Amino acid sequence: MEIAIILSLLALAIVLFSLEKISPDIVTLLILSVLIIAGILTPKEAFEGLSSDFIIMLACIFIISASLQNNGVMDWMSARLKNAEKLGETQSMLLVMFMAGAISAFMNNTTVTAVLIPSVISIARRINISPSRLLMPMAFATLFGGTCTLIGTSTNVAGSAYMAKVGLAPLSMFELLPAGIIIWITGTLSMLLIGRRFLPNNIEGNITERYSIRQYLSEIVILPNSKLLNKPVFNLDLGDIKVLKVLRNKEPIFPDANTRIARGDLLLVEGDRVELFQMRKNMGIEILGAAISDTDLESEEVKLAELLVLTHSELVNNTLKDVDFRRKYHLSVLAIHRKNYNFTEKIGHVEIKTGDVLLVQGKKDDIAMIRKNPDLLVISEPEGVKNPDLRKGILTAALFASAVVAGSLGVLPLSVAFLLAAIISVLTRCIDLESAYSSIDWRLLVLIGGMTAFGLAMEKTGTDVFLANQVVNLLSPLGNYFILAGFMVVTILLTQPMSNAAAAMVVLPLAIQTANTLGVNERTFAISIILSASVSMITPFEPACILVYGPGQYRIRDFLKVGGILTLVSLVVMLYIIPLFWPM
Repeated sequence: MEIAIILSLLALAIVLFSLEKISPDIVTLLILSVLIIAGILTPKEAFEGLSSDFIIMLACIFIISASLQNNGVMDWMSARLKNAEKLGETQSMLLVMFMAGAISAFMNNTTVTAVLIPSVISIARRINISPSRLLMPMAFATLFGGTCTLIGTSTNVAGSAYMAKVGLAPLSMFELLPAGIIIWITGTLSMLLIGRRFLPNNIEGNITERYSIRQYLSEIVILPNSKLLNKPVFNLDLGDIKVLKVLRNKEPIFPDANTRIARGDLLLVEGDRVELFQMRKNMGIEILGAAISDTDLESEEVKLAELLVLTHSELVNNTLKDVDFRRKYHLSVLAIHRKNYNFTEKIGHVEIKTGDVLLVQGKKDDIAMIRKNPDLLVISEPEGVKNPDLRKGILTAALFASAVVAGSLGVLPLSVAFLLAAIISVLTRCIDLESAYSSIDWRLLVLIGGMTAFGLAMEKTGTDVFLANQVVNLLSPLGNYFILAGFMVVTILLTQPMSNAAAAMVVLPLAIQTANTLGVNERTFAISIILSASVSMITPFEPACILVYGPGQYRIRDFLKVGGILTLVSLVVMLYIIPLFWPM
């Protein structure tokens, strides 16, 4: 019965993770609650993973990374990519993949991807190629680079924590480095030699064409008897139709809260033309049929901008009306781009998702303010942090390096080394306390801690032994390498509906128990699962890939082709090198 409960909960978790209707951390907590109620885990066992030293270490790494970013260090590193402007596509791709991989060996790959996107788009435009030719290679490089160190990805940290929990020695800081470098190099070469042939070459065009808003733009004239006269522009009775510009006595006015409609005004509006046509008589307006382009939407002070919704934005799973976007940010959203589809009607009611790109119109100063907002990323020429304090950035980098060295040499436990680095960063005001707490991805920590407890439940109930025996009975005639390969493939497939860390936590107990049953090295199987979870690129559902999906105007089939090739190459390489470094 207990095994049946565990397998049912596992199936339920996979379904709920893939549907994305409920946040993964909430799903995890629900599963833990069921395990406690069923008597499979005690409350102490269920929540012990949330207080492990590896969870503390991950939280501290988030704080240090935020300090590096806030003090301009990441922008400074990103600016080094500008040298690529003098290079061709191949050399630029190599430079981008090298830098992205090198940084992500020590930082969260989602953060690295978000920081580099504006620079990579800028490079692509300056060397006259589509950003789609560089963004996907950059995102994949962050995954490859993350395989090089313990702190390269949260999956490595979570896997190491579980290994320690079941009696195996945890991963050391650079234990994965030899294998990781080989994976990184072969992945980069595969992209340059094979993968790039399948990269799309999405021509950008102008913004009104890219977002399919031209057909929703109209010009209307305010007639002498109009019901709109003297009404505030932001409070007109026009349903979902928005006023983007007012032309008064041939002078353009981009409306604010104080702008009111006057007789003879010509308004540039966005909305359903059928709806507009139906209200023309009642409202006292005349519809014109002029062609409208990007220049009609911009002026010296007012610009169009594209904003990328980041992973932990307050906008995620909310609508623009829910967060009162226009009042809060003083920007008008003209369209929303998601997975090669443009929302251009009733966008105030569209539920925002991670990776969505918002086309906005607003004053330059208001757009500049967004650059300081951790929820949104301006996809344009990187301007860097206003007045960055590089001295604090250098101090944070020194603290980070000291923690890595102290932890690697065994002077201090890794968790303590990073904890001290984070505390000193706060005490020296490299990052304020509020920013430190807000930088921590609490949902990821809950997910990792909870799924670690789920692994313990599999072990306590014998579910891991039960499944391991089924795997051994089915695949033992093929040999140990095929069994290992089977687990790696299952891990890669599970990372599609689940997060990488969650997939690793599900498969690790089974893989380690199977190795024990076969009488082979459990570490070989454990490391194979951890690395397999880190290099799954078949679909764009990994956070780093989600972030480039919209800006690159990719389709899922682009990831299936390019990512599928690189995932297969990585799998073959890992099957060869892992048993060399960690013999069976």
